[in-house]
Amino acid sequence: MPPVITPRTLKGFRDLLPAQALAREQVLQTARQVYRSYGFAPIDTPALEYLEILTGKGSEETDKQLYRFTDHGNRQVGMRFDLTVPFARFAAQHIGAIGTPFKRYHLATVWRGENTQRGRYREFMQCDFDTIGTTSPVADLETVLVVHDLLEAIGLERFTIRLNDRRILSGILQTLGLTEQTTVVLRGLDKLGKQPAEAVARELTGHGIPAATADRLLSLAGLSGTATDVLAGLEPLVGAAEVGQAGIKALANLFTGLAAAGVPAGRVLIDPVIARGLDYYTGIVLESFLDEMPGLGSICSGGRYDNLAGLYTKQQLPGVGASLGIDRLLAGLEECDQLEGAETPADIFLAHFDHAHVADYLRIAAALRAAGMAVDFFPEPKKLGQQLKWAGKKGFRLALVIGSDEFAGGTAQVKHLATQQAATINWHGDLAVLVDAVHSQLEAGG
Repeated sequence: MPPVITPRTLKGFRDLLPAQALAREQVLQTARQVYRSYGFAPIDTPALEYLEILTGKGSEETDKQLYRFTDHGNRQVGMRFDLTVPFARFAAQHIGAIGTPFKRYHLATVWRGENTQRGRYREFMQCDFDTIGTTSPVADLETVLVVHDLLEAIGLERFTIRLNDRRILSGILQTLGLTEQTTVVLRGLDKLGKQPAEAVARELTGHGIPAATADRLLSLAGLSGTATDVLAGLEPLVGAAEVGQAGIKALANLFTGLAAAGVPAGRVLIDPVIARGLDYYTGIVLESFLDEMPGLGSICSGGRYDNLAGLYTKQQLPGVGASLGIDRLLAGLEECDQLEGAETPADIFLAHFDHAHVADYLRIAAALRAAGMAVDFFPEPKKLGQQLKWAGKKGFRLALVIGSDEFAGGTAQVKHLATQQAATINWHGDLAVLVDAVHSQLEAGG
């Protein structure tokens, strides 16, 4: 007899139990609905890409985190680390068929060999949406609106979307004479809020940036208030740099659009230190945080990237979009007990008392399903107490109880498992009457 293999998962990888998987599916369905409501269409791309497609597109760190290997055809390949880079390749390859502007969404798994931490895994899902083929500020505004509507549709009430514009940072660097050190500065600024300011200052000065200049950069973190207040504070730092002034004007116009669209004041803020770690962003950048759990990190991030597809085609394909980090979000909701705990997708539990009525039970279950209700028929005729205990643990909303006496009397018992309230249905063998009554009880919710 072969030895027993210890069941275990790799570090950074995990199994999802039914309650977790159902919660994920619910968020994915919500994301699809919101994305489609704005006209985004689904696409899919392979998990594996030629290595040259992926390397050098994010940052040195993402290159290090790539899962890469030589395949059976002796080709150098890598597993996608995000969905934006594969989309840039996809757009360049299929632009003749899809045309522009093109709006897509993509819900899929990605892989990064990074250090694991709260809400961060080596295998995780992203829920991306993007618009390519236009530099219109309307596309930027719509991106922020989609993120706002998505987080609201998920059921979140206390969240903040933080915005910046890479052009503002570029203007500040130009004014301070740090253009040649753009990558070092942006990565340093992006760590503010995640690391102490002193540590970021040491990192900047360690790359030869004068302490006084580093202090001016860190002063960005002190700018707060309304969009008008923050933009006024940025003006002297940007100076006469045209690129920075363009970024300030773009953010001012964007906030005017958000107000016109009815986004509540204070729900979206300007955060001058947000840079996003990926090197391909060129315009607006955004991150979204749960107000009650700022330490969790951003749950929905993105921005404008106008040059990424140019690596694969000579045609200009500017783009803007964002991605929901569903696994980090669910980890946060689980921590603060806001995650639904049902272990079944079915609303109705149909109890089973004796095999003599199996055909009747199957007809009832089929009629309920045909009416759009999800039903789980218990496979064995056990004691009612045992069945109801199992059903309550799984998270069913209703238990439908029809034993021999009920069949003989033409009745049925409906039990609301959350409240333990019960109701009697007189259906006298008429399936239509039973289905309507059960549906009414389900709608009433006990």
